[in-house]
Amino acid sequence: MYEYFPLLLVGGVVGLFALVFIIAYFSIKNRKEAIGFDRNMKDSEIAKRLLVYARPYKWNFVLVLFIMLFSIAYDIAAPLLVGEIERIIAGDFALSHLFTLVAIYASILLVSLVGTYLQALILQKTGQKIISALRTDLFSHIESLSHDQLHKIPVGKLVTRVTNDTDAISMMFTNILVDLVKNVFLIVGVLTAMLCVNYQLTLMVLCFVPFVALFTVIFRKFSRKAHRKVKDGTTAINTFLSEHLSGMKIIQIFNREERKKGEFDAHNRTLGKAKREQIFVFGIFRPMVYMLYISSVLCLLYLGGRGYIKDSSFLGQTLTASTVVTFYMYISKFFNPIQTLAEQFNRLQSAFASGEKIFTIFDMQPEVVDEPDAIELDTVKGEIEFSHVWFSYVPGEWVLKDVSFKVKAGETVAFVGSTGSGKTTILSLICRNFDIQQGSITIDGVDIRKIKISSLRRHFGQMLQDVFLFSGTVRSNILLGLDGVSDDEVMEACRYVNADRFISRLGKGLDEEVRERGNNFSAGQRQLLSFARTIIHKPSVMILDEATANIDTETEVLIQDSLEKMMNVGTMLMVAHRLSTIKNADNIIMLSHGRIVEEGSHTALLEKKGRYYKLYQLQYENRK
Repeated sequence: MYEYFPLLLVGGVVGLFALVFIIAYFSIKNRKEAIGFDRNMKDSEIAKRLLVYARPYKWNFVLVLFIMLFSIAYDIAAPLLVGEIERIIAGDFALSHLFTLVAIYASILLVSLVGTYLQALILQKTGQKIISALRTDLFSHIESLSHDQLHKIPVGKLVTRVTNDTDAISMMFTNILVDLVKNVFLIVGVLTAMLCVNYQLTLMVLCFVPFVALFTVIFRKFSRKAHRKVKDGTTAINTFLSEHLSGMKIIQIFNREERKKGEFDAHNRTLGKAKREQIFVFGIFRPMVYMLYISSVLCLLYLGGRGYIKDSSFLGQTLTASTVVTFYMYISKFFNPIQTLAEQFNRLQSAFASGEKIFTIFDMQPEVVDEPDAIELDTVKGEIEFSHVWFSYVPGEWVLKDVSFKVKAGETVAFVGSTGSGKTTILSLICRNFDIQQGSITIDGVDIRKIKISSLRRHFGQMLQDVFLFSGTVRSNILLGLDGVSDDEVMEACRYVNADRFISRLGKGLDEEVRERGNNFSAGQRQLLSFARTIIHKPSVMILDEATANIDTETEVLIQDSLEKMMNVGTMLMVAHRLSTIKNADNIIMLSHGRIVEEGSHTALLEKKGRYYKLYQLQYENRK
């Protein structure tokens, strides 16, 4: 029956073009929607930047591709061998030929299994090395960002970038890319084998590919949106957890557990809805492709049963039972890669979405950076000068207004004033946590912008009101990775700041465990540890920002004694609301609304009976 051949020819050619379209569509199409913070990247740009991390391991991937050929050879050869076995059963060959085919089949299968194992082993090791390098670079870049930039990004979002998003990229290197290449090669190989066995049946199978192409395009559109919603939902819930787990004490104190549980449920429902949409998209696509696979099998059985193609003798093609069996297996091996190809491109799209979010972080250039001609500062005397400094966190809203003062080397200077007057800002500017808009800040006569940031901060020791202790031991929190320091030196620093008194009472001494944020120590103990941490690093300039604000009276006496000792170490800059802690300072600077209104020693300022005198009287009356 010749009338079916033109139809099969047209359908097959259209199907072949559709097959090429599927591969090309996913390969070159870029995403039009923005998935990152504020920048839209092309897939080609993301792939190029990711491949930088894969380039050192290019020969590993070449080896995997070579091993992969054995697996592809098995998928192509298996149907042919099964077809030959059917011919033996039909009596076309001797039974001895069966043992030869079984041996060949088993050998190819064994080689394929060993190759699959080696492929997985190499890819997993390579993928983990790549992701380790990516995570290290990402964390290092986050460390280089300025304080202002870190304040603008929720901690949970950064955690998601370093963990969840890098995991998605890990899947790309360990599974997705190689499987994509394998499936493309497998489709081409299976199609070639089918054409060699019976090109008429091959044309019939290709008639179903245009429908696969249509479903794939639709699937890609909806799956992309679903993946984006899942990633946004994951980021939102991680951000919520990071913030509220840290503030759980406040939630419990104000009895807001139910309210916060309701907010968490809302985030959870949003993420659950996004997950269900994602599952729904996959749940529609897979059955549709499977339906086309079943339809092609039914057509094969129908055409084979009626003998239409067998009657087309002028084409030189005959249809036997072995051919039907071979094609039945080939149809499965042809449609499965097409189906998984779409899903793998979808996972690749998800990895690219994660890559875009990660590279958005990488593209955030630190606002405070070294000048090209910045110098190393080997030694610091501690002479600091502010000259007509203007600074604002928000453009136009000045926090410091034309501030000028000078600190001599070894001098102790205290800053006082009401909340928001600019005291803490001055201390942050000295360490270049922020850059000023106007004026200059010098240390030992050198503009701090001409000094490398790492070199500048190495000479500063900061003791803040909210002491942060890391999980670990007392020793690790004092040293912070400082090498070449003995336990005797550590204890000497602890004795210097009176921290040895409570450390000696600990069961394990310096090896005592420090839990998250040091919650197993009192506020006073944490502050004394921060003093010891500062002293052990031997700074030239010490900064104390409300270091005694949350301390009990007994601990304040110890800290006051420590402060008097530390005044002899080098230059000291202090911010304190308790005026009793700064009365021995060499110079006291009174700030109000970003300007210096008074300056002098404790005694001199009291004699002026100005703002400092009124503040002192207010605290004295309150203590009465």
